[in-house]
Amino acid sequence: MERLRQRLEVGSSALASLKELLKQPPASLVERDAAIQRFEYTVEAIWKAAQRYLDIREGLSAGSPKAAVRMCREVGLLDDEQATQALEMMDDRNLTVHTYNERIAQQIYANLPRYASLLEQWRDRMKARFDKGT
Repeated sequence: MERLRQRLEVGSSALASLKELLKQPPASLVERDAAIQRFEYTVEAIWKAAQRYLDIREGLSAGSPKAAVRMCREVGLLDDEQATQALEMMDDRNLTVHTYNERIAQQIYANLPRYASLLEQWRDRMKARFDKGT
């Protein structure tokens, strides 16, 4: 249980750092790229929290981010629309990690506010269920 609490705290910190950069338009490409980097590690932190949540609270094993998204939909942490958006978000996260393309960077940056909102909702639902069960 303590490891899940830690994962949720890491996810919260990562999300706060992402949201901080999204408060205003980037002043430079460096700030835009920093926001994309924060998006990458926030996604990583939240899906790893979901992985731990699914294991501890639901008895399910998710070996990948997309498997975690699908299982979170099955247990009600994400609705169908959120799960679809989360799968798209995982695809975008993979694009940022494996390739660099200016057009892709612009598209992903444009999606960051809605992804941040989704990540926050996902984290909040896990946290609420965790707090309720402990």
